[in-house]
Amino acid sequence: MDRESRADILINLPNSLTVLRILLVPVFVGFLLYEHFDYALVTLLVAAVTDGLDGAIARFTDQRTRLGEYLDPLADKLLLTSAIITLSVLHFIPLWAVILVVSRDAILLTGTVLANLTDIDIDIAPTWLGKGATLAQICYVIMVLLFATGRVSAEVVVPFLAIMVILMTGSGVHYLFRGIQHLNSSSEKK
Repeated sequence: MDRESRADILINLPNSLTVLRILLVPVFVGFLLYEHFDYALVTLLVAAVTDGLDGAIARFTDQRTRLGEYLDPLADKLLLTSAIITLSVLHFIPLWAVILVVSRDAILLTGTVLANLTDIDIDIAPTWLGKGATLAQICYVIMVLLFATGRVSAEVVVPFLAIMVILMTGSGVHYLFRGIQHLNSSSEKK
């Protein structure tokens, strides 16, 4: 099977793992709302493992698809944004951190949608800074869940919040700058 025909396969193992991660979101949120923080933590860890597996399998077996390029970050955003909002509602995460995360993601999503509507070729591939911000979010949510279960103190969680804020802000500015560069180079070509 050549590269083009592999890219046309929509339901492959990596995309199935990504869909599983999306399906875990309501389960995870349910555990949080019913204060089953241990189960929520296990669900989050399972989702994190599927995130690592889907990317590795797609790369090593050459099963990357355009659908996967969109689904994978969407699954990450759904899981992490749901986690941060729900944990904020439960008073474990400060509201300003929720505003930062949701605003950054909304700006990036708006830019991507506008680029697609205007037929501007945009690179949706995540950068290392963006991946670092996602990893920081996952680590922060894990630490908050460990705090909720009484396994760590609040002092342990604070540095994870600071790292997440720095990386989220930095990656947001970086993606915005990259988008503006794409826009400028697209308008110069015309």
